[in-house]
Amino acid sequence: MTSETYEITLSKFIYGGETMGRLPAPDNRAVFVPYALPGEDAKIDLFFQKRGYARANLLEILAPAPERIKPKCAHFTACKSCHYQHIPYESQLRAKEEILKDQLTRIGKISDPLINEIIPSPEIWHYRNQMDFQIGRSSSTPNILEITECHIPTLAINDFWQELEFGENNLFNRITLRQDAAEKIMLIFHSENPETPEMTLEDDLSVVHVTAGEIIVMGGDDHIVTTLHNRPFRVLATSFSHPNTTVAEKMIEHLLSALRLDSNTTLLELHSGIGSFSAFLAPKVGRLVCVENSPTACDDFSVNLNDFENVELYQAQAMDVLPNLDFIPNILLVDPPVSGLGRHTLDRILTLGSGTLAYVSRDPSPLARDAARLIKGGYRLDAVTPFDVAPQTAQIDSISIFIKE
Repeated sequence: MTSETYEITLSKFIYGGETMGRLPAPDNRAVFVPYALPGEDAKIDLFFQKRGYARANLLEILAPAPERIKPKCAHFTACKSCHYQHIPYESQLRAKEEILKDQLTRIGKISDPLINEIIPSPEIWHYRNQMDFQIGRSSSTPNILEITECHIPTLAINDFWQELEFGENNLFNRITLRQDAAEKIMLIFHSENPETPEMTLEDDLSVVHVTAGEIIVMGGDDHIVTTLHNRPFRVLATSFSHPNTTVAEKMIEHLLSALRLDSNTTLLELHSGIGSFSAFLAPKVGRLVCVENSPTACDDFSVNLNDFENVELYQAQAMDVLPNLDFIPNILLVDPPVSGLGRHTLDRILTLGSGTLAYVSRDPSPLARDAARLIKGGYRLDAVTPFDVAPQTAQIDSISIFIKE
């Protein structure tokens, strides 16, 4: 394929960690470039083209923006997990606010949505209490970067992973490291091979092998215990937990202040997970009904909220539970996967007709899509509050409050 190289000026940040510019006239197509800043002149090389836009590799910054800084990590741009290390943190926050507003305006068709100031992460380096690492190459991941440093995981995880050594013919293709509230480490091996090898383990280390959804304990426990606002939460090896604890606590605080909760409130929570939000909502409401499909998350939930008598948990798909409800909740809280709510679930939510809907999102594009459907179905977007769960990356989490009109 013939290389197409251009010199362009970048104009604005866009969703996904790239910056947009336009190809020279008469083409004028939008072109998306990683690791650049608005206002910079750059030399680019197109690698993907459609009729209306193109994507390009960044070859050279010809005229850098004044705010450009030196990335902290030697693997920045090669690793591709971080997107914004070349940008001061305050500029990262403003960029995420702009991107969120752009997604809601363009995809959600919401005129001038109210975006509250983003809630920053108290720590912008070494904040993540869970990390995944690929071991060796496979057909799905042929290009593996050998890393020597990473500034995203907690210091305890950072120290631990650098001591790990694996042979060429190991049985595992991926590992996960998790840190608990006491800074102890859980090592999780993932593979399709049911064989679990013997190995020498440290006394205070929990090691499990996850295969075909089964947790095989090799040493220590099958779970960690993390804390949110000093409340302990058990998290099994295959359950999801918040990777940035301090920002998760701020999200809890926001929900408690944004929602009108009292002893007469009936709250329905979809995708409740291990109960991270539920445990703090339960004392504030008369009745809390939770729905979660993951068996291990439900097991964790039952342990984590066993001190509440006003909480009900259903292990099921949300779309299967909604048609069979015999009550209308005052408030509906949804915390769906990154992909957002499915169309069938949204349709049933609209039929339910709760007065207030709180939507926890990890991606502004599905949020904007779902917001458009909710508004068409009779809801009004009151406000969106973004949270910076993942500094240095393009991830944008948020909590949106919708009011039934």
